[in-house]
Amino acid sequence: MSEKCIDCDGKGYRVTGTDKCPECKGTGKSKSVDFMKLSEKDMASFLKNGSSCNNCGGSGEIENKETCAECSGKGIFYKCKICGTSMDGLYEGDEVCSSCAKKQVVYKLDNSCTLDELEVGKMYHSVVRNIAEFGVFVDINSNLRGLIHTSNMKEPLEVGEAVIVSVKEIKPRGKMDLVPRKLKEYQTVELEKDLPVKLANEIPQMVGKKIKIQGEVIQVKQTAGPTIFTIADETGQISCAAFESAGERAYPQIDADMIVAATGDITSRGDSFQLEIQSLKRLTGPKEAEILQRIEAAIDSRAEPYEIEYMVESEVLEKLRPTMKKAAKEIRKAIIKSTPVLLRHHADADGMTAALAIEKAIIPLIREVNGQDGEYYFYKRAPSKAPFYEMTDVVRDIGFALEDVVRHGQKMPLVISVDNGSSIENVPAMRQAKVYGIQMIVMDHHQPDDEVDQYLLTHVNPAHVGGDFGMTAGMLCTEVARMINVNVENDIKHLPAVAALGDRSEAEEAKRYIELVSDKYTVQDLKDMALALDFAAYWLKFNNGKGIVDDVLDFGDHVIHKNLVNVLCEQANEMIAEQIDVCMSHVKAQDLPNGAILNVLDVENHAHKFTFPPPGKTSGEVHDKLCKRYEGKPVVTIGYGPDFAVIRSKGVLMNIPQMVRELYEEVKGGGVNGGGHLVVGSIKFVEGMRTEVLSKLVEKIGSVGVE
Repeated sequence: MSEKCIDCDGKGYRVTGTDKCPECKGTGKSKSVDFMKLSEKDMASFLKNGSSCNNCGGSGEIENKETCAECSGKGIFYKCKICGTSMDGLYEGDEVCSSCAKKQVVYKLDNSCTLDELEVGKMYHSVVRNIAEFGVFVDINSNLRGLIHTSNMKEPLEVGEAVIVSVKEIKPRGKMDLVPRKLKEYQTVELEKDLPVKLANEIPQMVGKKIKIQGEVIQVKQTAGPTIFTIADETGQISCAAFESAGERAYPQIDADMIVAATGDITSRGDSFQLEIQSLKRLTGPKEAEILQRIEAAIDSRAEPYEIEYMVESEVLEKLRPTMKKAAKEIRKAIIKSTPVLLRHHADADGMTAALAIEKAIIPLIREVNGQDGEYYFYKRAPSKAPFYEMTDVVRDIGFALEDVVRHGQKMPLVISVDNGSSIENVPAMRQAKVYGIQMIVMDHHQPDDEVDQYLLTHVNPAHVGGDFGMTAGMLCTEVARMINVNVENDIKHLPAVAALGDRSEAEEAKRYIELVSDKYTVQDLKDMALALDFAAYWLKFNNGKGIVDDVLDFGDHVIHKNLVNVLCEQANEMIAEQIDVCMSHVKAQDLPNGAILNVLDVENHAHKFTFPPPGKTSGEVHDKLCKRYEGKPVVTIGYGPDFAVIRSKGVLMNIPQMVRELYEEVKGGGVNGGGHLVVGSIKFVEGMRTEVLSKLVEKIGSVGVE
C-alpha cells in the first residue's frame, strides 16, 4: 500500500523560494515565436497579449526546489500490504514485499465487504456458525455465509472454531461452496470494500447508500440498545450506531479522541441522519495525522470570533482586544469540538452577570452542534462562594467530569472562570485540574499574579494593560460574549450596567454602559437587580439558580421580573437595615498617621450570623454608611472575625494583594493568605495569631498614601 508524504504533500520536493525567470527576465513573455505553427486563434491571442514564456508559464518566476528528505523525492511511501514492511517501490507491480510474495495469502474480510469482494480460488478467514447433517455453515464476515459440504470435510469442526476456507464456487443468489484448508505458513491481508469517503455535510444526500466517513470520535454513548459514536470531520458531526447486543458496548477498543474510519449505510430518523456501522477502525500513523490536521485547520477557521465594535468607547477594552478575541475563539473551538463547557463564576452580582452573558452566547451554539438537548450534556454553570477557584470547587468539578466520561464517553471539560481565577490562591486547584488535562480560561478584574498564567489557555484581565478593577468582569464578559455570538447583543446589553452598580465601579466605562440602557432601565432598576442577585446568591449557596437568576435579570416574563426583584430587594433591605442597626454602635474608629480614618468591627460577635448580609456584605454596607458620615475624608473599614478580615477603603492608596504577601512573610506562623482588588479585599489567618496580623495590617494601612 502507498501513503502520500505529508511533508511535501506528495510532490517529492519543497519550494524554498522563487527567482526571476532567466529566459524571459521576469516578463513572462517569450522572446521568439514560430508564427508558421500558430493557429488563427493563437495568432490573435499573441497579437493582443504576446506569447507566454515556456520556461515559467508566463509567471515571470521559477521556483527553487529541494528534494524532500523525508521521502527522498518519491512523494510516496510504499509499505507491504501484508506485513507492513517499508519498501523502496512496488515488487513485481504489486504492493507486497518479496518475502510475502512467496507466501500464501489468506484474506480477512471487513464487514463492509459483499460478494463483490469474493473471488473463486482465493482463501478467506471464517468462523463456524452452525452444523447441519449435510455440512457446516461458516461466516466469512457479518454479511457472507457459506457451506462446507460434508464431502469436502476430512475432520469435524466445532461451532465457534476459526477455519480457513477457499471458495470453490459461487452459486446463484449468493450461495457459496467452500473447502476447508490447512496451512502451515500464510500471510493475512485485511480487505475492506472500496467506498467513497464522504463528509458530514454530504450525509443528507446519502440516505440508503453505503459510504465511509473518516474523522475524530467526539463522544461514545452506550444506550439500552446500540452504542452511539459521534464522529466529527472538518464539516460537522454525524451520529453512528453500532449494535453488538442489547446494552452491550460495541467496539470497546474505540474511545473519544481517536481518529477512525467508519463504514455503513445511511438511514434517516426524522430530521436527523445516522450511519448504521458495519465496520469501525482506528486510523494511526500518517493517515491519522493527515485527517487530524485537516479537521483542526477547518475548526480553527470556523472558530474565528466575530469582529465587533465595543458597545462603549474604552481604551482598556481596545488594548485587551487580542486577548479577548483569543478567549472567544477558544470557547467557540471547544463548542465545535463538543468539548463540555464548565462555567465557574463568583457568586455575586458581577460574577453572575458575567456568567449569564457567556451562557446566553454559547447555549445556542451548543444546541446547533449537539442538538436541542446538547446543553444538558455539554454545559454546566456553577457558582464559587470565594472570589477564587477553591479546592472544594475543583474536587467537585473533577468528580462530575469523570462521571460524565464514564457515563457519556465525553471529554474532560473546558473551565471558564469569570470574576475569579487571577490570584495565586487559585493555583492549588488549577494544579489538580491540570493533572486531568482540564484546560482553563480566566476573565477577571481582580489583581492578577503571574503564577496562574502557566495553567491557562488565556487570561483576560484589565490589569495586564494598565486598567484596574473598575472594568468589571460583567463588562469584559459581555463584550467577549458578543465576539462568540453577536446575535445575543440586544439580550445582554444591560448586564454590564448591572455589574458596574453591583461592584460599585467608578470607571468611565461604567457610566457609559449605564447610559447605554437608560431608555429601558433607571439607575435604581439596575441597582435593584444587582442587590436581588446578591440576595439570591446567598440563599442559593452552590446552586446555580438558573430560572431565578434569569428572571432577576429580565430574561423571561417582564412582569415576573419586576415582582421578583421588588420582593427580593424588600427582603434584602430589611435584613441589611437590621444588621446595620446592630453593627453601627459597635464600630470603633481611630485616626491613622496618614490622615485616614480607620473603622473596625468585630462581625463575629457584633453581627447576626448565618444570615444575609454575610460578613463581607455587612462590612461593605457599614463602610458605605461611614463614608457618608466622614464625607470628603479617606476612610478604611475592617470587618474581622476569628480567622478572617474584610477590608473596604475609599481615598486610601492601598495594594491589598501586596500587603497579604508582606504579612505572610513578616508574621511568622500567621498563615496569612487572601487578596482581591487593590483597595477592596479579604485575608485569612490562623485564629491564634489574629491580634498580631491585624496590628501589622493597621500599621501598613497607616503608612500608605491618601488621595
